Amino acid sequence: MLETGSKAPVFSLPDQNGEMHSLSDYKGKKVILYFYPKDNTSGCTKQACGFGERYPQFREKGTVILGVSKDSVASHKKFEEKYGLPFLLLSDTELEVIKAYDVWKEKKNYGKVSMGVVRTTYLIDENGIIIKAMDKVKAADNPQEMLDII
Repeated sequence: MLETGSKAPVFSLPDQNGEMHSLSDYKGKKVILYFYPKDNTSGCTKQACGFGERYPQFREKGTVILGVSKDSVASHKKFEEKYGLPFLLLSDTELEVIKAYDVWKEKKNYGKVSMGVVRTTYLIDENGIIIKAMDKVKAADNPQEMLDII
């Protein structure tokens, strides 16, 4: 996990509509950059819907929400439409940003070891500095925790 106080790695990734987004696009705004394992899974859906329900409050506070996973643009589009998500989902199929933010880790599931995205949330300030880093995030609680921090 990246350290609080460090410069957030720059990136450019496509969203669920295939449009490119870079961290520099959001200079002057706070950014919640959250990494999640997979579209349409239980925990990821709870987390995304939680951010969606609180989206107006985040916008009032001048905060952008960006969800990132290794799912495809098409998968993100279906996920967005199914749950009416009002924020951007970025596709990192090459794992470049996932690895840059140090969230690609060894995971154990039912005794099986594999590599995957560890649910992690970063709060990045208006100047691109990480001001909060949370790993091993509880999906259902994370949106409210982030709202409370902002």
